[in-house]
Amino acid sequence: MKFSKVSQLFLVSVIGLVVASLLTACQIVTIDILFVASSTGISTFDVDSESGAIRTGQPTVPSGGTNPVAMAVSSDYANLYVANEGSSSVVHFSVAGNGALSSKDTVSTANAPVALAVNPANTYLYVISGTSSATLAAYSLSSGTIGSAAATVPLSLSSVSASFAGDTLIPTGVDVLANGGGVFVTAYDQSAYNPGGSVTSTANPGWVFGFSVGSGGTLIPAAGSPWKAGIKPTAVASDPTNRFVYVTDFASNEMIGYTVQSGDALDFMVNGPFKTGNEPSAIAIDPRGLYIYVANSLDSTVSAYVISLSTGTPSAAVNVTGSSLNATDTQPEAILVDPALGRFVFTANHLGNSVSGFKLNATTGTLTTTLSAPYPTGDAPTALASVPHGNHSTESVTP
Repeated sequence: MKFSKVSQLFLVSVIGLVVASLLTACQIVTIDILFVASSTGISTFDVDSESGAIRTGQPTVPSGGTNPVAMAVSSDYANLYVANEGSSSVVHFSVAGNGALSSKDTVSTANAPVALAVNPANTYLYVISGTSSATLAAYSLSSGTIGSAAATVPLSLSSVSASFAGDTLIPTGVDVLANGGGVFVTAYDQSAYNPGGSVTSTANPGWVFGFSVGSGGTLIPAAGSPWKAGIKPTAVASDPTNRFVYVTDFASNEMIGYTVQSGDALDFMVNGPFKTGNEPSAIAIDPRGLYIYVANSLDSTVSAYVISLSTGTPSAAVNVTGSSLNATDTQPEAILVDPALGRFVFTANHLGNSVSGFKLNATTGTLTTTLSAPYPTGDAPTALASVPHGNHSTESVTP
């Protein structure tokens, strides 16, 4: 049987449409842009919406200094801030829709910056710094540009005891509540906890400091601040409803939970602290406020927890293997949950020179390794940040 030319043209068109549909169905759809800080700069990766697998995105850019150790993004996802410990600077980048970074402005810090946080209104950038002292600074932000410091507060244990006033505090983490009203900083007292060195203080080693944000960005110490936080707190995170704060204790292999009281004061969860893996180094809470993920640097694992919405108590989320631990590459130092879907978890593995990826079960909180993970990065990655791609809605809880 012979086809007319019209029939042949129609058949070719149909075949072309089918092939195009198949190609479209197989096309990777980017749901998030993932930024990774390493000794080679800030690398950009695209996150696949279905599998969570990542692939190289925009070209790597210099961090604007040396030894980048922390990153934070604005709540509108238009700005990225990078803390460079080696050059005592914080660099501001604008974020394009395709994830391309453009360096905008830089602020020098008196001491090496350690961690960053941006308030939800994008009006203040909180920077903690110091390798022999601890200082919290609130820099004003205007359309992403870093301005002058609206407040600078040295951290001290003088309110605990006058005899501890001269102790050396080493800052480790900073977090701002979802309502922007409270700021929390973790630090440990090197005068009381100094493995391999001398100890000159009888103070409790680990602490979390709390501040309320006043007019013009002033930082007002919360009543009862600081609060004990184990031996060597390494990271701090709060839930999106402003009710709970969690701190990881590197030296005790545990997580400490607090409830937020009026005036941004903290009170211990009575059933804590909670066991983690060995040497927990970083913590992340999913944008729905349902799950906690802790990166354990010595174990090279991630611990998963389900949050009790009434009490804030975390309980281990057990995988089908019967374990609450999920293997990463070597020495994870940073962790985040993707902001677009809240379905993927990533760790920056310092000694593995890689990123590990996991798919988050939104019903149970358990994790499964993403396709082809871990993914190679620059040397010695230390920090992660992420923004949604395009017009995708974000998963979040409105307090």
